[in-house]
Formats: sequence, C-alpha cells, structure tokens
Amino acid sequence: MAEGGFFKRLLAGLTKTRDNFVKNMDYIFRGFTNIDDEFYEELEEILIMGDIGVTTTENILEDLKRKVKEQKIKEPAECKELLIESIRQQMDIGEAAYEFENRTSVVLVVGVNGVGKTTTIGKLAAKLRAQNKKVLLAAADTFRAAAGQQLKEWANRSQVDMIGGQEGSDPASVVYDAVSAAKARGCDVLLIDTAGRLHNKKNLMEELRKINNIVDREFPEAYRETLVVLDGTTGQNALNQAKEFSEVTDLSGIVLTKLDGTAKGGIAVAIQAELGIPVKYIGVGESIEDLEKFNAEEFVNALFYTEEQ
Repeated sequence: MAEGGFFKRLLAGLTKTRDNFVKNMDYIFRGFTNIDDEFYEELEEILIMGDIGVTTTENILEDLKRKVKEQKIKEPAECKELLIESIRQQMDIGEAAYEFENRTSVVLVVGVNGVGKTTTIGKLAAKLRAQNKKVLLAAADTFRAAAGQQLKEWANRSQVDMIGGQEGSDPASVVYDAVSAAKARGCDVLLIDTAGRLHNKKNLMEELRKINNIVDREFPEAYRETLVVLDGTTGQNALNQAKEFSEVTDLSGIVLTKLDGTAKGGIAVAIQAELGIPVKYIGVGESIEDLEKFNAEEFVNALFYTEEQ
C-alpha cells in the first residue's frame, strides 16, 4: 500500500469523509480559544458523527486530555497533532498477518448480502493469481439466486477455477467437493463464498459449523483464515454486523468495501479499535485492482491530509 498510486486513490476515496469530518474538526481547532469542557464536547460530537463510534471516541478523548495535561497545552490548535496521534494509537493492534498468502490455505469469506462479498472474493483471487498462486473458488452461497453465476464471472475475470453446486443445494457438499478438488489439483488457496444471512443467526451458525467441520476433517493441514466483508457506506451498521459475525465464527480479518463512496470512512477506526480484529483489506473503487492491504498509518495520513502537505 506504500506505492504512490494507491495512496492517491486512498486520498481520493476518503474525500467525502475528509470534507465532512476533518473540516468540522479544523473549525473547532481554529474557532475555540480555550481548551475547556465545551471544546471537548464539540470534538466528541464530531468524532461520533464521523462514525468513529462512542467507545472509541471516549478512549481517544481520554488519551487526548491526558496528553494535554501532561504537556501543559493551552492552545486548541496545538491539539490537532495529539488527536491524530491518539487515533493512530487506537487503531494500532499490531502487525496484521497475511500468513494465508504464503501457505496452503482455506479462506472462508462471510458477510451479509449486498456488501460486495462476491466481488471481494474475485478481486482477492486476482491478487493471489498475480502472485502466481493456484487459486480455487467455492460457490457455497447456494441460497441467493445468481450468486454462483456472479462468482463464475469473477472466476473468469481472475482466470481461476470454480467449484459450484445447484441453486438451493447443500453448501457443505459444495465445500466438500471444493476441498477434494483443491487437494487433487495442488491449489495454494481455496476461497469459499458463504451465504450472507444474519437475520437467522442459528441457521447461519449451523451452516458455518458444518463447513468448518468439513475443512477440519478433510483438509487439516490447511492454514485457516476467516474474513468478514463489510460495506463502509453503512457506518455503525457495519460495526454491528462485524460484532454479530464474530459471535457465530472466529474472524481473523476484516475487508472494508466501498470506502470511496462514503463520508463514513471513520468506521475503519471504530472497527479496528473496538473489535481488535485487523482490517486486512480495503476497497476504494470498482476496478479489479482496487482491493488493497490496509495500513492504519497511511489511512490516518490520508484522512487528515491537507493541501499544504
């Protein structure tokens, strides 16, 4: 993500968030003459409105107040860098591992319908294929009409193979066939698309349990990764979905999509800080290249970028 091209795309993608969030914040830093309760209250409101979330906002402000006191800061304008630093610290949950890229892996991809799950799988397949990995897709979302067809189109675009089943067939049987094929063909990564229903958590939990059991039994040597795909434009709703999915399966990473079309980009801060699960990829565009590894440092830099920089 360090290459200039992607930082430019990230900057462009976060324009709406920056216009909304950072401009309001700058107004406070410039408009207030004292660091008092009212100053902190205004700041709190802007952070929450920016979808950073109540819990994370409280932690950021607590940290900011402590630094202001320790460093004996009197001018509101001097708080900006401290605030940015506090946001960075909230997002720091250590290095996000991408172990599955370097090992024989099974990657389960979960997420509600409409968040860009199938598209994400296609883009991830293309990224892995570009690293000369042998990738296989499993169309285990057999409940949604045309889900298999959509994944097939992405398989063709990414130049990878796909194992599917009839619409309405048992997802676990598709996974069984896909695991057998992945082993027989010597695939590096098996990417599994799963059904995106959260309104019936019991069914979803049962289904994921069956899928996980098959992979454990048939492919015990494979490295396991479970990614949840969330739509950045839904803000706090995305955070709630991540929490619900973390109740039904062990999540190892998050993919945030559609960040280029939203003023709610602050949700990336809330998700990583509150869940302690790394955001591993973000989507900032429609093209096949627009899925990139997430870097919290670069994200915060892009969020607070100003023309002077």
